[in-house]
Amino acid sequence: MLKKSLGLSAALFCAATIFAADTNELALIPLPQRVQRLDGVFTLTPQTRIYADWSSRKTASFLAQRLRISTGYPLKVHQKLFPGAPPSNDIFFTTQNANTNLGQEGYELAVATNGVIIRAPAQAGLFYGGETLLQLLPPSVFSTNIVEGISWQAPCVHIEDWPRFPWRGLMLDVSRHFFNKTEVETILDEMALYKLNRFHWHLTDDQGWRIQIPKYPRLTQIGAWRHHCGIEPPEKQLPSPAWTAPTPDKFGPDGRYGGFYTQDDIRQIVAFAAARHIVVVPEIEMPGHSEAALAACPQFSCFGGPYSTDSDLRIHEGIYNPSNPRTFQFLDQVLAEVFKLFPGPYIHIGGDEVRTNYWSRSADCRVLMKRENLHTENELQSYFIKKMETFINAHGKTLIGWSEILKGGLATNAVVMDWIGGAKQAAEAGHDAVMTPIDSCYLDHFHGRASPDNYVSLERVYSFEPIPAGLEPQYQSHILGTEGVLWTEYIASLPHAQYMIFPRAGALAEAAWSPKSARDWNDFQRRLKVDEWRLALLGVNYQRENDPPLVGWPGP
Repeated sequence: MLKKSLGLSAALFCAATIFAADTNELALIPLPQRVQRLDGVFTLTPQTRIYADWSSRKTASFLAQRLRISTGYPLKVHQKLFPGAPPSNDIFFTTQNANTNLGQEGYELAVATNGVIIRAPAQAGLFYGGETLLQLLPPSVFSTNIVEGISWQAPCVHIEDWPRFPWRGLMLDVSRHFFNKTEVETILDEMALYKLNRFHWHLTDDQGWRIQIPKYPRLTQIGAWRHHCGIEPPEKQLPSPAWTAPTPDKFGPDGRYGGFYTQDDIRQIVAFAAARHIVVVPEIEMPGHSEAALAACPQFSCFGGPYSTDSDLRIHEGIYNPSNPRTFQFLDQVLAEVFKLFPGPYIHIGGDEVRTNYWSRSADCRVLMKRENLHTENELQSYFIKKMETFINAHGKTLIGWSEILKGGLATNAVVMDWIGGAKQAAEAGHDAVMTPIDSCYLDHFHGRASPDNYVSLERVYSFEPIPAGLEPQYQSHILGTEGVLWTEYIASLPHAQYMIFPRAGALAEAAWSPKSARDWNDFQRRLKVDEWRLALLGVNYQRENDPPLVGWPGP
């Protein structure tokens, strides 16, 4: 048997458990629910073997690959049924006899002087246990090259852990500025470090259509490109480093700026995310923010164009025409392609900032409103959203939209993504909601350790509470969680995106994963010093303490 905690005596565990708020030695982000700190260390050596039961081989291989990169050790994964305790100095992944109360993402991690056991009811939990083990090792384990002269030791611990919320996300807007497949995968890899599990991919907007739809090739031939990079207006910008500029690969041979993902690109990115237990949530904007689509397909607008994806040439409404049945046929055909590419349960349709005044100017829309007994443009927007939800639900998917989908009446099964309010109202009506308030979760806003009140500072993100104030306990389960939001009007490069995301993503991850009672800003700052070392070794361009504000949206 292992020498320390792996006997898992219930009486001993309960007596010695240290809850996350009392842990002051480890540098884990997000904090686990329960941590028992024990004497001694586990030492990883070239002779260490990694064992896994049949279903856990891929999860174990992910950890082995990560360890090989920095240690250079020839670690291999061996299939083996869990024998009760691993052989000397080895690591074992197993679902055998796991505590099902931990849930699909929970895990138990026991590190002793003579071995490591990671046990969980499902593979997501095993994966997160492996990520925690990596954070227990010296930060150099995150190096992208072999590091010599390191004693690869992890403190002996017994951890029981599970997330507070099921939705722990990050949104990346690739419409304003295109991020290529490798850049998206880099961000997904960085998300996994913090146990973030939802990648909200904003694929279409006024400035760009980024997803290949073979039936409508003009969507990418025209809608994916513009004539300049669109960072404007200059008077709102601060002097910026060279790494904030878009890379040359974002410009086509004809000088146009943009890009798009082929369907093969998307399949590869979705698979890359799934290997890290991240569900990709695509966003296809409608009925507004659709200038790029209408530049390619003006027949689905109210007034027929002309249309352009260049932000300084906006001479059109950028809104779909709900009075034309072919509009819904077009959107149904687009979403049918989206359903095939994204196996996750959610489809985000935007629904925000719709310029409904253009509908009021359309004679055909006024006829539709009269026929359907709709009294306001908000009711017409609700009619549009409900029509799309019927199609989405018929394909086994759930519709998500921004706060504005509440206007005119919420669709039957819709999930509200709250950026300006509405989560409390939705939850009390029996709808699920995801919290992304602009003053706490918008990572494109300026930040800093000592930012003015209207900036989204690191401390503000860390102190964010996802449960809306005043929401009664019986409705709180409808709050699925939270996500950080990165709009890219002023963010054109991966290093700039990383700078705006990190370390705030770690702070938000803790708000979404760890117990509320464990929140301790001073302790987080202590752990962050170690975590910044990890980020540096990974090559992440994170924001440092006391850095001046960098170009981004200045805040509300």
